[in-house]
Amino acid sequence: MADTGEEVVAAADEALYVLTAVLLTPAQFPSVLGDDYPEACAALELAPRADGYGLVLGQDGEGARWTVVIDDVSLVAVAIASWDCGMEYDLSPDERTVVAALPGWPLAVAVAAPNVPPPHDPGPEVADRTPLTPPDTSSWGAAQRRLGADEIALQWAIWREQISDDHFPAAAPAAAGTSEASEEAPEEASEGTEAAPKGHAGIRRVLAEAWAYVEMPPPLGRVRSSFAPGDARTLRADGPGWSMVARTDDMAFVLLDEEPGEVLPVGRGPELPGLLEALDKMAVRPL
Repeated sequence: MADTGEEVVAAADEALYVLTAVLLTPAQFPSVLGDDYPEACAALELAPRADGYGLVLGQDGEGARWTVVIDDVSLVAVAIASWDCGMEYDLSPDERTVVAALPGWPLAVAVAAPNVPPPHDPGPEVADRTPLTPPDTSSWGAAQRRLGADEIALQWAIWREQISDDHFPAAAPAAAGTSEASEEAPEEASEGTEAAPKGHAGIRRVLAEAWAYVEMPPPLGRVRSSFAPGDARTLRADGPGWSMVARTDDMAFVLLDEEPGEVLPVGRGPELPGLLEALDKMAVRPL
């Protein structure tokens, strides 16, 4: 998080007190905004630029919310990495890198700049478009489903320790594009974490659509690969009504729009390793 007392950039013809910044690239974008990179860009009415953007969120001197879009992705990446390490970083983009200054915030921000009025959307006299607002996550839906998948990817070890390999017994081979690997979850699994029964229709659909991605690549960012311990990778795949998080050397978790709050473990079995390997080869990766 930026030091709002010092971090200032120019936007909307006046100083902006920076609160935070995020990347909007094919490999790293706020998944709450969409299932893929073009969809996330469309939420901000931006063209899906190949190199992506950096989003700087802050307040002007009147307290109004602004999102400054810049094309210097590396600058924002360095700033985020520095803040994550507890280091100060002066995020001051050159005006020549500013692509747009958009009213409002596309994401929820829990902090505010000191010594200015509380956060509020700028009025129509200074904003030439409807202010951005965060997606509604008050009830289960696509945005909340994707946030749930984000949490699983972030806290993989916690979720994984709830699932014992003993609960994925071998079964008869399934047809291509289906999964025989989803079995009952252990009784000690936390509330809201329930494995799909064998032959679960939603699991079969997700795996079939994931296999289809291998044959015909989906929109950029639908499948992403990121760092994991050892030689493994963390895979994230999304599609219409579903999200999947997996480790290339382990199992997967699936979330579905039609099953609010449920997290469905998918055992490794004979099919999942090949699917994960194929997805990892075609996935976009952070630079």
